[in-house]
Amino acid sequence: MHAFRLFAALVTTLVITLPVSLHVQAQTEGQWSEYDDVFEDGARHANIWQWGWTGIYATSLSVNAYQSSEASDPDDRFDARVGVVKSALALGGMLTDRQPHPETLAEYERLKASGDLSGVQALGLQLAQAERERRGWGARVSSLVVNGVAGAVIAADGRKSDGAINFATGMLVNELQIWTQPNQASSTINRFQPANLSLGPITIPGEYALHVAPQQLGATWRY
Repeated sequence: MHAFRLFAALVTTLVITLPVSLHVQAQTEGQWSEYDDVFEDGARHANIWQWGWTGIYATSLSVNAYQSSEASDPDDRFDARVGVVKSALALGGMLTDRQPHPETLAEYERLKASGDLSGVQALGLQLAQAERERRGWGARVSSLVVNGVAGAVIAADGRKSDGAINFATGMLVNELQIWTQPNQASSTINRFQPANLSLGPITIPGEYALHVAPQQLGATWRY
């Protein structure tokens, strides 16, 4: 009888523990899948963005260089010379200030191989911060200076309206460049952020997300 009770207790423990273990494993696999999307998609987007804008500015530089000597209108030749300088600066910026995502992907793969989920979470926060900085006002200062000087030079040539158009067009292109950058990490971090749940002497690492909707405020925590 004692052996039967022991066997029944063991079976009951397995029945309770097994679904919990499977649930935790499923959550962990889901977390890795989400981070795969963040880092792999971010690196892919960054490469497309990098080569795409590099090609745009290289083409612009070539066209302006040709127009600076071959255009029939003197004003067009003058504007093209200004365009050569702007395109060269923009191209140089693309070649020297690269997106952080490809390098971050390599670090993510290393952390994933070691199963370091907390390290991956910290890496995601760092990448999200870098994305936000690259979309901040600091990213617009150099463009504001370059386009402002270019517009002023053209205006000083006696064509104020052309100078204003050159300035506005340059700033618009810069905005497109900024807002087409990858932001996978920022979007994900806005949903879930690292957090620890303390239950007496026990600390459980996990993540939380806030949900804001009309007439409703909620939160989700997962481990």
